Amino acid sequence: MINPDVPLVTYIDVPVIILLLICCYTDLRSRKIYNHVLLPAVVTAFMVNFLNGGLSACLDSLQGLLLGMALLIIPFAAGGMGAGDVKLLGAIGAFKGPEFVFTVFLAGAIAGGIVSLYLLARKGKLLLTLKKIYYLFLNKLLHIPSSITFNKLETAVQGESFPYALALGLGAAWAYILG
Repeated sequence: MINPDVPLVTYIDVPVIILLLICCYTDLRSRKIYNHVLLPAVVTAFMVNFLNGGLSACLDSLQGLLLGMALLIIPFAAGGMGAGDVKLLGAIGAFKGPEFVFTVFLAGAIAGGIVSLYLLARKGKLLLTLKKIYYLFLNKLLHIPSSITFNKLETAVQGESFPYALALGLGAAWAYILG
């Protein structure tokens, strides 16, 4: 629930919102999140937090940066997302700290799942994808030879994926609304 005594947007939130708007726009338009946007954002996050809270706030920024990047490093290594998405979540963490970035990560994963389900349903591939997931888990759970079931899920081809900055932006909006 929204607490009326706590402002919805504070001084530190404005650069985060601007960062998310820029990154969502560039990711939707060109499928890229640019380092020349992210690096100044991280530097700004450290400066603002240092000026408003000293070294302890800087440590909080560092923890948020590292946690944000760590949360998406496995999906990145598996080819599920780009490096810009990893760095964007790290930049959000640098501004807002580890608790907020973890909430954004979880809310972004839910938003990403909803968007994925919608896109799969729209393209008529939802049922086939769910069957493949079912057979993949059945294969692993019962140790059924892969020749009998689907061996693996294919990676998305161009046009079947979506820019994950959108999911992170929706996750951040959700985190702001929930407080």
